[in-house]
Amino acid sequence: METFNNDNIKYLEAKKKVKRIKGFYTHAAIFVLVNSIIAFINYQALQPGQSYFVWYNFLSLFFWGIGLFAHGMGVFMPSFIFGKDWEEKKIRELMNKYK
Repeated sequence: METFNNDNIKYLEAKKKVKRIKGFYTHAAIFVLVNSIIAFINYQALQPGQSYFVWYNFLSLFFWGIGLFAHGMGVFMPSFIFGKDWEEKKIRELMNKYK
């Protein structure tokens, strides 16, 4: 059985955090790429004299943007919802439970 000391716990927490940040950056890159493609397709489909700035051209950008914002809040501001030490307390609680 593997024993965990404070350094191992910190390493695992940091590794988990880096994985979450990488997931957010991947999400943001896909957001930019897909919405750029959608904007290009919408622009190509315009009739002569028609404006691009109509509400339905921004639906995916708006709703996906809300999801991306929520993802970012979950990654970079977890203490905003659960409090500053919630994650640490939960980890210790689960570790004590599995001893």
